[in-house]
Amino acid sequence: MSTHEFSQVDVFTTGPGKGNPLAVVSSAETLTDEQMRSFANWTNLSETTFLLPPTDPAADYRVRIFTPSDELPFAGHPTLGTAHVWLRGGGKPRTEGRIVQECAAGLVNIKNDGGRLAFAAPARRRAGELPEENVQRICAALGLDRSDVLRHQWADNGPQWQALQLTDAQKVLDVEPDWAALAPFGVGLIGAYPSGADIDFEVRGLMGFEAMPAEDPVTGSLNAALGQWLIGAGLAPDSYIARQGTRLGRDGRVYVSAADGEIWVGGDVQTVISGTVKL
Repeated sequence: MSTHEFSQVDVFTTGPGKGNPLAVVSSAETLTDEQMRSFANWTNLSETTFLLPPTDPAADYRVRIFTPSDELPFAGHPTLGTAHVWLRGGGKPRTEGRIVQECAAGLVNIKNDGGRLAFAAPARRRAGELPEENVQRICAALGLDRSDVLRHQWADNGPQWQALQLTDAQKVLDVEPDWAALAPFGVGLIGAYPSGADIDFEVRGLMGFEAMPAEDPVTGSLNAALGQWLIGAGLAPDSYIARQGTRLGRDGRVYVSAADGEIWVGGDVQTVISGTVKL
């Protein structure tokens, strides 16, 4: 048994308990795969991460990301949350203001913009419109009319999100998923608020691909792919704010922007719990 620094952080938050929680175990190089899987299952959070020394000389640190049942190559809120913990633990990036994370999906750039962290969206593994049969099935599972869908796209950058832009933000909020009908699809919904509102878009991430389907409070990977799609197609401004988690009693904020030839996905992170864990 070994003792490790442990943190639970709130990512994309507007205050403690308003974002998406993440468990982070530091100095995890002595842990086996089975210990990591077992602990991630025990925390029962959507993701638990383990901080490791990098194997790529270009990286500042390496991370492994686990759900209660699987390991992920990449995920958004674990990326920002882990970078936050690494910095609080004394991590010094090789390049001032820029962190390079190594994960199973490769190297991910993270920038520190006045204390707000943002990651560069990884390339989508699949893009383009969804098959019409998928759209019809999703609409049936969500109680939507086909006319409620303005556009649709693959948003697959690890998690196999299928994205639908609905007519407006309220339509997104009104959706009541039939989880049995939705499985095993992971569906991202986005709808715009009226011009002049404080928030530009409402987002929901419906994880029908999980063993126990559920709605995700705030989803970095989904928002990354949505930003690539909407900004790339001229359907959103180069900088916008998305809200997510409203139906769950959360109040997440995701700051999406285009800069330096990348789509950046940012949010605020707060440490809620810190201590040690014996594994």
